[in-house]
Amino acid sequence: MPKTKTQGIIFGIIMSYAMAYGMEVYNIAIKEGINLAAGGFSNMTNLVFWDALKEALYMGVFVFIFSNLWGNRLGQAFAEKHCDPKKDNPYICRLLRQAGTVAVMCPTMSLAASILFNVILAGQPIYQLPAIWVGTFLKNFPMAFFWNMFAAAPFSHWLFNKLFPAS
Repeated sequence: MPKTKTQGIIFGIIMSYAMAYGMEVYNIAIKEGINLAAGGFSNMTNLVFWDALKEALYMGVFVFIFSNLWGNRLGQAFAEKHCDPKKDNPYICRLLRQAGTVAVMCPTMSLAASILFNVILAGQPIYQLPAIWVGTFLKNFPMAFFWNMFAAAPFSHWLFNKLFPAS
């Protein structure tokens, strides 16, 4: 885990982009209707990954900013409320922090995406924003939770430990 402010920023960037990229792959595949075709997500093409990379380049910035403003702090507060690393397994405490952070960041990023993609770019009326936001959150939360737990966080910790082996 990060020991310095610089390491914390680097870890935050890795995690932000790992989450943004995974969520963009998921959302672009859904937007293109891949999940509705026979075979579902098995029909994805390389174009989905390329388009997701382009969107993740700027969405990762939003993730990094929002997670540093409130997502990480509230996730940590959730973990501290339910877990004591001195008494409980530290890995369980880390998972609770991840779960708490997802519980804050998913509605935050769903709102940001709803405003950007649906209201600004697609021209949906602003009065529809609450319904769009709820729908976006319901679609994204299961993926965000499992992507964080089983892909983004393990990858981010692995890469961070490769960059900073002594940490």
